[in-house]
Amino acid sequence: MKKIVLVILSVLVSMLAFSQTRKPVVEEPEPPLTRILFIFDASMSMSDKWEGTQKFVKARELMFELLDSLERVQKKHPLEVALRVYGHQSPVPPQDCHDSKLEVSFGERTIGIIRDKLMSITPKGTTPIAYSLGQSEGDFPEGNDSRNIIILITDGIEMCNGDPCEVSAALQKKGVVLKPYIIGINIDVKQADMLACMGNYFDAGNAGQFRQAIKTIVSEVTSLTAVRVNLLDSNGKPTETNVAMSFHDMQSGDVRYTYMHTMNADGQPDTIYLDVLSQYKLKVHTVPPVYKDGITIEEGKLNIIDVPAPQGTLLVDIKGEDPANADIKCIIRETGLPHTIHTIDADKKQKLIVGQYDLEILTMPRTYVNAVRIDQGKLRKIDIPQPGTVIINFRSPAFGTLLHQEGDKLTDIYEFSPDKTHYKLRLQPGYYRVVFRDQHSHSAKNSAEFKFRVKEGEMTVQNL
Repeated sequence: MKKIVLVILSVLVSMLAFSQTRKPVVEEPEPPLTRILFIFDASMSMSDKWEGTQKFVKARELMFELLDSLERVQKKHPLEVALRVYGHQSPVPPQDCHDSKLEVSFGERTIGIIRDKLMSITPKGTTPIAYSLGQSEGDFPEGNDSRNIIILITDGIEMCNGDPCEVSAALQKKGVVLKPYIIGINIDVKQADMLACMGNYFDAGNAGQFRQAIKTIVSEVTSLTAVRVNLLDSNGKPTETNVAMSFHDMQSGDVRYTYMHTMNADGQPDTIYLDVLSQYKLKVHTVPPVYKDGITIEEGKLNIIDVPAPQGTLLVDIKGEDPANADIKCIIRETGLPHTIHTIDADKKQKLIVGQYDLEILTMPRTYVNAVRIDQGKLRKIDIPQPGTVIINFRSPAFGTLLHQEGDKLTDIYEFSPDKTHYKLRLQPGYYRVVFRDQHSHSAKNSAEFKFRVKEGEMTVQNL
C-alpha cells in the first residue's frame, strides 16, 4: 500500500539544503526510494502581492531553490520528483473545481522539466485543494515500497466546497497518508484552524519562522531517526531482550518496521531506525504481547522508548526420556480468562510476562494446573508424571470408549472405531476402563467392560 506523506504549505518562502539538516546520534542507514509530488497552487489569488512580489513568482523562485537542493540529494540518495498544478487551466469566473492536472510524472530526471513547466504557467483559476489531494493518490506508481510525499504549495483555503481535512483523514485511515504537515503564512486565525485539522500545522508569521518550519519538514522527510527500545524488567531495568517488535502506523495499522530486539556489544538495547513521518503503535511480541500506543519520534536525537515487559520462564517437564514427550502440547491462558494466549511444547522453556496462568496440558487424560505464578527472572517448573504405554487389541472390530476413572467419576478420553483393532496409547498413570461392543452385535446386553491400571513409564498389553 502506498505510504504518502501530505505536506501542506501556505506559501513556500525558503528551503535549506538537505546537507544542512541535523545529524542523528549514530550513522543511519540509507533511506529507501523517496518520491515527492509537488501540488502547486496557480489560482487567481496567487497573483496578489506579498512582500513586494507576486505570490506565484516568489513561490516559483523558492521552488527552484528547493529543486536545486533536490538535484544534489539525487546524487547520493534515490529520489524522484513529480508536479501537479491546479487553478492554471480555467480562468474565474466561472469556477472550474476540476482544474487540476498532473503536469510532470515521476521519473529519474524530471527536475529540469518541472522548472520549464512552471515557467509556462500563469495563475488564473480557483482553489480545488480537496479534489487535487484525492487525485494525487493515483499519481504515485503502484507496487513499490517507496516513501511517497506530497508537498502542497498554496496561499489559501479550499474554494470548491470540498473538505481537505476529510480527504486527509480518509487517506490516513487507508494507509495512503502517513503524516500531514501544514505551514501557514499570513493566514488569519479562522483559516489557520481550517488548515490545522489536516495535520501538523506550522504558523509562519514571518520569513524566519517559515524557514525554520521548512528546515524541520525537510529534515524529517529525508532521513530516518535513531531509536532505542528499553524492555524493562520488574525493577525498571532494560534487561529483557530477544523478542520480536513490530511498529504499526497509528492511523492505518500498517506494519512499518519489524525488528528483533537485541543487546549490543555494550550490553545496551541496540539502536534501530524509524521514519519520523508516522505516529506508531509498538507491539512487543512477548507472551502475552505488550503494547505501547501514540509513539512520536523526534528527529535529530536518540529517542528512548520504555516498555514494561518483565518476564519469567515456564517449563512443563514430562518425566522420562521418551522423545514423544516433546509432542505433548501445553495450552496457556491468563488465569480466569477463557481465550488461549499461546501453545508450547512440553520439555521446552517458554518465557512469559510476569503474572498468573492456567495450563491445560494435552496428556491423556488432560492435565490442568491453575494459577501458576511466573516471577521475574525465575524458572517455574511444572512436573508431569511419565506416561505409560498401553497396547489395546480387540479380537474383532468393535465400537468402544476409553474412560479414565477417578473414584466414581468417569471421563471419556478416547473413542475406538470398528475400522481398527490395534491401538497404542500413551496414558497418564491411573485407573481406566474400556466399554465396548462388537460391531455386528445389535444388543446393548452384549456390551463388555475391561478395567486396567497404568503405571508410570511401564508398558502393558490389553487383549480384549
